[in-house]
Amino acid sequence: MVGLNKNIVRSLLLGSYLLVIVIIISGISAVFVYLNTGADRSKMLHTELKKIEQYIPKVDWTPLNNEGRSMDEVTLNTLENDYLDAWYVSLVAYKTNTKDVIKDYFTDNARENRFDFIDLNIKNRITIESTTLEHHPTLNFYSEDGHLAILTDTDVLEYKRVFKDEKLIFETTEKSTYKIILLLEDGFWRIRHMVKVSTENYQKENAKVASSNLNIRGINYYPKDTPWDMFGGAFSKNTISNDFKIIRDSGLTTVRIFVQYDDFGKANVITEKLDKLKQTLDAAEENDLKVVVTLFDFYGDYSVLNWTLNMQHAKTIVSELKDHEAIIAWDIKNEPNLDFDSRGELNVIAWLNALIDLVKSIDSAHAVTIGWSDIQSAAILKDKVDFISFHYYEDLDNLAASIKSLKAKAPNKPLVMGEFGMSSYSGLWNPFGNSNNDQADYYEKAQKIISENDIQFMSWTLYDFVNIPNEVVGGLPWRKNAQKYYGFIDDNGTKKAAFKFISGQ
Repeated sequence: MVGLNKNIVRSLLLGSYLLVIVIIISGISAVFVYLNTGADRSKMLHTELKKIEQYIPKVDWTPLNNEGRSMDEVTLNTLENDYLDAWYVSLVAYKTNTKDVIKDYFTDNARENRFDFIDLNIKNRITIESTTLEHHPTLNFYSEDGHLAILTDTDVLEYKRVFKDEKLIFETTEKSTYKIILLLEDGFWRIRHMVKVSTENYQKENAKVASSNLNIRGINYYPKDTPWDMFGGAFSKNTISNDFKIIRDSGLTTVRIFVQYDDFGKANVITEKLDKLKQTLDAAEENDLKVVVTLFDFYGDYSVLNWTLNMQHAKTIVSELKDHEAIIAWDIKNEPNLDFDSRGELNVIAWLNALIDLVKSIDSAHAVTIGWSDIQSAAILKDKVDFISFHYYEDLDNLAASIKSLKAKAPNKPLVMGEFGMSSYSGLWNPFGNSNNDQADYYEKAQKIISENDIQFMSWTLYDFVNIPNEVVGGLPWRKNAQKYYGFIDDNGTKKAAFKFISGQ
């Protein structure tokens, strides 16, 4: 027994010894890894930037005809990525007045110049929100050893806002030209020298689209069973086509549909979603209807640093669809003025202005508008849009006077009441609500005012809905139930009394 106990003790001691050795070796390995992390750029911001697209301005290279060594496409792409990353971290640094993000993208001298600029801004309590939207680089020189490149980046389109003590003191859009020297160090291109050699204020002049022949007599549309999820898994072109036939046969000419930014894949538009949108336009064309496509529905982040992502989203959709015969207009954003309080009116309007310029630069043939949530905001950016669109859910007794006031602010500009309607809900959560007959009376009166004031319209909406997502009006039952009953057709497919006045004819 004594011998057995000794063997157990020896085994425990040996096991403990081996465990200590393993722990020591593991500790040494961890220290070694830690000490070498300074050379592992995958742990740095440099690689993290590439994992998530955060900044994708338009880049058009001049055909390569540089001095020195010829550059292959792979190297050029690497240089472009590192160059844009350097721009992005600079934008972040000037917005936040922090220096750490710059260190990995500039050599010592170029880095110090930026540090000095940030120190000056901190001293004067200045911050800069900015982005670049376009770059047009030319490769001037590429060294024989492949470690030095000289660029000229012309017509760099920059938008910036300068704040002092968090108050805006300056806003501008500029076109500038830069000279840049880049060095290849440990596998990455760093900016060695960067000088702005010229700059000028920039104001884009967009051609106006003839809008006198729009003839918009329409309706906002979602399928009955998939409201606010039109392009999801239950998408059916047959369902949409049948609904469009009902709309056409009612005497209407136009439908307004919605593209949700997140649902369509943000900057990387989902091909399947885009295909479903094309099928919807095909169904409209087959039924002799025109379509107003509303972009950026359910989007509320107007941050300047995200503009290039938003523009990539819009560019993809507009470029793909601009030649479709069903398109009549682009609505940049649904009810953006609802974000004025939470996001800042300046931010929202600047974003809208930039997106209008982008869409018009891609599609100069179709009208552009903004779906303002009320008539009071409708004159904002009136000179940028081709027709003014406003929503109206207020007392009809004030509508005629409001239209007259808006016409005085924007003479000779076509007006479209882009949403209006009345819920026929009356029940537990609103016992004194409206009936189907009340809804019919509302539309009869609304159509009379529309006709007398010579404006166009798109009502809300074709169907009553069974399910309303909380994201639309929140979870409160009295709000959700009211939203369910705005349709001209009930959820059983029966035309309500208001259907008689759907087209105003």
